[in-house]
Amino acid sequence: MERIVPIGNGTEGAARRWPLYGSAASRAIERQAAEGLPPHALMQRAGQAVARLARAWRPHARRVLVVTGRGNNGGDGWLAAALLQRHLRGIPGASVQVWPLGPTARMPDDARWAWAEARAAGVDVIEAPTPPATPADLIIDAVFGLGLSRPVDGPARDALRWLHGCPVPTLCVDLPSGLDADTGHWWIDAPPQPGGPRITLSLLTLKSGLFTGLGRACAGEAIWFDDLGVAPAPQHAPDAWLATPSRWPDVPALRRAHASHKGSRGDVVVVGGQLPSASDGVGMAGAAVLAARAALRAGAGRVYVGLLNGEATLPPWDGGQPALMLRTAQAVLASALPEQAVVVAGCGGGASMAEVLPALLARAPRLVLDADALNALGPAAREGARSPAAPGDPWALRRAAGWRTVLTPHPLEAARLLGTDVAGVQADRLGAARALAHQLGATIVLKGSGTVIAAPDGAPIVNASGDGLLASAGTGDVLAGLIGARLAHGDADDLPAAIAEAVAAHGRLTQRWTGAWPPTATDLLD
Repeated sequence: MERIVPIGNGTEGAARRWPLYGSAASRAIERQAAEGLPPHALMQRAGQAVARLARAWRPHARRVLVVTGRGNNGGDGWLAAALLQRHLRGIPGASVQVWPLGPTARMPDDARWAWAEARAAGVDVIEAPTPPATPADLIIDAVFGLGLSRPVDGPARDALRWLHGCPVPTLCVDLPSGLDADTGHWWIDAPPQPGGPRITLSLLTLKSGLFTGLGRACAGEAIWFDDLGVAPAPQHAPDAWLATPSRWPDVPALRRAHASHKGSRGDVVVVGGQLPSASDGVGMAGAAVLAARAALRAGAGRVYVGLLNGEATLPPWDGGQPALMLRTAQAVLASALPEQAVVVAGCGGGASMAEVLPALLARAPRLVLDADALNALGPAAREGARSPAAPGDPWALRRAAGWRTVLTPHPLEAARLLGTDVAGVQADRLGAARALAHQLGATIVLKGSGTVIAAPDGAPIVNASGDGLLASAGTGDVLAGLIGARLAHGDADDLPAAIAEAVAAHGRLTQRWTGAWPPTATDLLD
C-alpha cells in the first residue's frame, strides 16, 4: 500500500508514472485476476487493505460505521467491518455497525460471502432508512464503486448527502461514492468537498477520475493505493498516466555543466503584454513579464519580451528582473527570434494578439499558445481542423513540417476551441483534451485540478501536483513561461513528458508556501 498524494516535500527526483484506468479496464483486470485466484481472494485482500488503513489512520477509533451499497464495493466494506469487529472485540465501548443502503439479498456472490463473514463476526446491522443516531469515530464509505455513471436520486441521494456532509473522519473505499471513475464528474447533488477529514483508498487500479475534474476535491486529504497483489497484464493499456514531480528544473545538473553558457541553455521569447493605447487605455504587460520571469527563473539562457501596441511608450527594462530583454512585438517579428527561440504567445496580448498570430504560426517551429493567442484562434482553429488540406492552412503546414505546437487552455478557452461549453469540458476533461489534440494536431495542456497533457497519439498524462493556492491571476502566465523554458532546454524528445515536467514543477510552487496570506503569482517566483 502506498500514498499517492499529497506528494511530500523532498520527493523531487523520485518522479514516477502511475498507470490510470477507467471503469471498463478496471473491470477487465479484476475479472482476469479473479480467474487465477481462489474464490473471494480479491475481496479478502480488499477488505484487509481497508481495515489496515482504517486502523493506521484512526488508531483510536472505537465506534466504526460502515455504509455499504449492493455491489462488490459494499462487499469490501462488509469484510472490513468483520475484520475491525474482531480487532475491537473486548474493548469497552467499541462497536462496529453496518448501514446497508439496499437489500443485501441482491448482492453478488463475493459480497454475499463478505456479508456472511460480517454477520459471523457479530457486526451490528442497522436496518433503517435514516442514518444511525449513535455517534461514530470513523465512517467507511463503501457505497458506490466503479459502476456509478448517472445522477443519484431517491433515498441513496439523501444518504450520500448526509455521508458527505458528516464531520466524522471518513475512509472512502476505491472512490468517494458519487464520483465518476472515468471522468472525475460528481454525480451527487451535494458539495463535493467533504464535511470532515477524509482519505480515499483506491483498490486494484488507480482510477482516472480520482485525479482530475472534482476527484481531488472529493477524495480528501490523501489518496492511497493498494494493488491487491495484482499486476495488470500487458493487454490492459492504461487510459492515462499520473505524473509526479521530477527534478526539473535540475539546479545541481545546471551547476555541474561547467562548460555551459547562456546560449546553450536555450532562448525564449514571450510575445504578448498589450501596452495601453490612446483608444482604450487598457494594459496587460504584466502577464507577459510574469511568463518571461518564470522562463528565466526555470533556467532559460536568454529571455526576450515582445510587447504589443506600438503606440505606447515601451518601458526600458523590467525593474524586478532586469535580465529580461524588452522590445516591441514588431521588433521580434523583424528578427530571427521566431525561428530560433521557443515562442510563448498570448499572455496578456489582448485584441492586438490577432495581428501577430498568423506570422507566429507560419514561422515559429516551437510555439506555446496561451490566453489571448487562444482567443485569437477561436472558430478559425475549428474550421482549419475540418479541412486540414486547405491551401495555406497553418495547422496542416505545422504538422507537415513536424513543428511543435502547445496550447494551454483553461476550461473556458478549451470550450471555445471545441465549440462546446465549460460544463461539457469539465464533464470529461480527458476526453476534451484528447479531442482538441486530435483536432489541431497539437499538444494540449488543459489546466485545472488534475491538469491534462494530451498529444494526438498516446495516452494522456494527468498532473498530480498543485492545489487551490494556484487559483489567482497570473499563475497561468507563469505556467506558460515554465513550459517555454522546458522546451528551450532542448532535451524534449518526448514532448508530452517534457511538458508534464514543467506542469508538475508549476504545481510544486505552492508546496513550500507558508505565509499567512495566499501567494500571488509573483510570490511563487521569489
